Amino acid sequence: MEAEAVSEKHFNTVALSDLNALAEEIYSFGKSYKIWLFDAPMGAGKTTFITALCKFLEVNDHVSSPTFALVNEYASEKIGEVYHFDFYRIESEEEALDIGAEDYFYSGNLCLIEWPGMIPSLLPDAYLSINISITQNGESRDFTVRKNG
Repeated sequence: MEAEAVSEKHFNTVALSDLNALAEEIYSFGKSYKIWLFDAPMGAGKTTFITALCKFLEVNDHVSSPTFALVNEYASEKIGEVYHFDFYRIESEEEALDIGAEDYFYSGNLCLIEWPGMIPSLLPDAYLSINISITQNGESRDFTVRKNG
């Protein structure tokens, strides 16, 4: 009987000092997915984790939240182009379409999407979801990573 592939992983009480190792572990788990959705409250560390992931992927560009630009493009030494989206401030899915979001999503390059709930009908069926929650002490984070599709 063939073993079923693991489709979800939990990482509990992750401290800031653990992010580089966590980025490598999550990338190893989800590298077959090109769309990564980050679900977390404001200030939970989405961009901080993405920065650690980009460091692991050998991105030499400055990594920052594309809050006003909607998308930042980074060059990775390991995997080529990486696209980082932040849809927090959009008023409608039309704004995402206007920047060519669907072209990015189906480009075959890694797309890291903050606030994906703002564009639900534009998202591909296959994606890696990363939920980050703040622990009670506020000093660390819990991560749940799930393969979808």
